[in-house]
Amino acid sequence: MTEPREQRPVTALRGVGDALAARLAVLGVETVQDLLFVLPTRYEDRTRVQPIGSLIAGGRAVVEGEVQLTEVVFRRRRQMLCRIADGSGFLTLRFFHFSSAQQQGLERGNRLRCFGEVRRGPMGLEIVHPEYRRIFDERSPLEESLTPVYPATEGVSQGKLRVLIVQALRELDSAGVRDWLPSAILAPLGLPPLREALRYVHQPPVDADLDELDAGKHPVQNRLAFEELLTHQVVMRRLRESVRTDAAWVLTDERALEARFISGLPYKLTCAQRRVLDEVGADLVRDRPMARLVQGDVGCGKTVVAAAAMARAVGSGRQAVLMAPTELLAEQHQRNLDAWFRPLGIPVVLVSGSQPARTRRSTLDAIASGEVRIAVGTHTLFQESMQFRELALVIVDEQHRFGVQQRLRLAEKGMASGRHPHQLIMTATPIPRTLAMTAYADLDVSIIDASPPGRKPVKTVVVAETRRSEVVARIDAACRNGRQAYWVCPLIEESEELQCQAAEETAAVLHEALPHLVVRLVHGRIKPREKDATMLAFKAGKIHLLVATTVIEVGVDVSNATLMVIENAERMGLAQLHQLRGRVGRGTCESSCVLLYRAPIGPLARARLNVIRDTNDGFEIARRDLELRGPGELLGTQQTGLSRMRVADLIRDANLLPRVQEAAEILLAQHPDRIAPLTTRWIGTDDRYGRIG
Repeated sequence: MTEPREQRPVTALRGVGDALAARLAVLGVETVQDLLFVLPTRYEDRTRVQPIGSLIAGGRAVVEGEVQLTEVVFRRRRQMLCRIADGSGFLTLRFFHFSSAQQQGLERGNRLRCFGEVRRGPMGLEIVHPEYRRIFDERSPLEESLTPVYPATEGVSQGKLRVLIVQALRELDSAGVRDWLPSAILAPLGLPPLREALRYVHQPPVDADLDELDAGKHPVQNRLAFEELLTHQVVMRRLRESVRTDAAWVLTDERALEARFISGLPYKLTCAQRRVLDEVGADLVRDRPMARLVQGDVGCGKTVVAAAAMARAVGSGRQAVLMAPTELLAEQHQRNLDAWFRPLGIPVVLVSGSQPARTRRSTLDAIASGEVRIAVGTHTLFQESMQFRELALVIVDEQHRFGVQQRLRLAEKGMASGRHPHQLIMTATPIPRTLAMTAYADLDVSIIDASPPGRKPVKTVVVAETRRSEVVARIDAACRNGRQAYWVCPLIEESEELQCQAAEETAAVLHEALPHLVVRLVHGRIKPREKDATMLAFKAGKIHLLVATTVIEVGVDVSNATLMVIENAERMGLAQLHQLRGRVGRGTCESSCVLLYRAPIGPLARARLNVIRDTNDGFEIARRDLELRGPGELLGTQQTGLSRMRVADLIRDANLLPRVQEAAEILLAQHPDRIAPLTTRWIGTDDRYGRIG
């Protein structure tokens, strides 16, 4: 059977050898069809030439001019300067990387057409490393469509990628690319055909709405986003059905350890916790593996529910494991779980990459033999050296920090006697139901929608940074009363562009303003061991004020910390602000969050700050986040592989999700043969999802 033209290897195109094919593979391009689905990240208007005299710094423009002078100079580093003029003014082209042949091509008198970002230089306006070509006729045609800018990869220039995609578009004209979506799905949506969408997205006409395209909201982008979302949806559902055919341990808890664990707690479970625990318990007594997401707001008590499930596993004579995204969080879980389980005669061990080799080896041996029933760790849990005897339950904390593939790898480590472990996934990122059904289509979803009694809502105020001295005085008062505080900055170093106070500078200023307090700093560039030591000292009460970047978004619980200051809050998304605020209010004392903003702020930023000020309900915040379409990222960066989508965006395209779910039902029931080619088109042949066949 003849191979479809679009499925031919990319080497079938003119100018693509093995070396270029290897570089294209980094972009996920292996076939001619793959090129068509390398979609632009933005567009540029190169359809008209601007007079040099009309240029403004900061803009991007096409200019034409005659070379007046080209010279190589040494100013801190070797560089080539080329001055061109067009009668209305002159412009400098600056090159830091160049060849002698390139220098010869820029001889005096040659005429150039250039494109790039105009900026101010020491000799006036200039463009650094412009795209340019020599022209021999002033009537040389300009671009007839907007110019796409594609994702960059080393060794593949924008120009080369554009040439290859034009070749692929010609293939589209001659043979077409199969549209795998049936008319029963497409007709009610009013979306354009695939061929039209691909042609438009790669070669938008001059009169196209550039703002709409850059925002990803053009109908042709909706068409492609819909197909991509649909593909991920059916793949995740197939994964779910595949997992449900496996055999699992039936956890009947003969020792009644779960009931003993709950009765030993110093407080009663909330109705929401009991409801979710009943849902989990119903899964664990079945002979098919549970795959359940437990989502709930910060401080709602997800860990206690997970611990009760672990008690059931151990009471059934099996093992349970909890995987956390950082060593610091894993250590906190181990300490909490050990305090709960040791009175029941069940030690909880930590598996850490920083453990001494001898300690680590003995821990691994104890887990492999079944002597240890409960273990906690990070990614180290699914390394080759890790073995379990009878792993029946896998718990993953902060799911959005891991991908589906990592979670499945850990589950596969627990296979024994032909049985798969149950999976309980926890996330403190509240997600609207429609979004959760798409992002976690392979999971059943449970929601803990109430906080334990005694927890007081965090009072939030929005304050202009001109009142900084008042905030510092408030920190002083809180610490003098025996409390602790956080001060969060978004950056590590000063940035003129963002005009944000840097964490390092802020820590120095606060140390000087509050010399009688112990002020310490943590950020992502500090060595992990040093950062962990600082966080543990803060938890122990040895540090009054912790200045930090957003590394503390998910971190240790410090019940004595009652004040959170977030600097430049207007630049953060709702989800991140809510997570940061959740670091305080962990105890029974009244807590506050101060959102410092730098004026002026736009209407979107003001709306976000008002939402955070007015509510502590994470689900309401998530709903408003969708409405505002702000930069807050509800799902983090690694959720289920969805973050690597080429065109779709779960926040921006949330309005498509109900129809995506309806279409998935049609595709699975009536057209299962179309799922494989769609998967190849949008996801590829990698094993990101594990078992999707």
